[in-house]
Amino acid sequence: MPIDGAAAIIVSRMDIARTLKNPPIQIEAIGSSMRYRNSWTQLDALDTQAQPKVAEMMWGRTDLKPADVDIAQLYDGFSFHTINWLENFGFCERYGAKDFLEGGTRIALDGDLPVNTGGGALSGGRLHAYGAVHEACTQLWGRAGERQVRDDPRICATSTSGGPLAGAMLLVRD
Repeated sequence: MPIDGAAAIIVSRMDIARTLKNPPIQIEAIGSSMRYRNSWTQLDALDTQAQPKVAEMMWGRTDLKPADVDIAQLYDGFSFHTINWLENFGFCERYGAKDFLEGGTRIALDGDLPVNTGGGALSGGRLHAYGAVHEACTQLWGRAGERQVRDDPRICATSTSGGPLAGAMLLVRD
């Protein structure tokens, strides 16, 4: 459900960012796509939507691979988007999300790939992925308290939307 809320993303030169209160989080790579007209009725591939092009662009701009990602903050304005992102980012094979998610241990706070550690939009309200970016930074800074993931995360994949247009960022702690 859409809610009132706010999140700020401050973009700065790295030499300035390193002098500020919060340690900088770098945008390692970004991907975006508008594969279809901006209409759900125009989708010809509901199971993938615009996500494959977004993921392809993002991974094509970095030497990092899905196995390098420590945490994922994936858009869940509709719950099936998270499943789609897991597959389209390459965290599991296509149509393999069911097995990847089985039992929930792999995506838990102490799992191999913690997902939506702040509860996501389905839990915390729908800020159209800005809440996910805030949670990504909180985790990468090690400031998430009881929901902090183990093993000092350094790399986070984030995504926005997933329908006819979408975007994604790979965030890396400096």
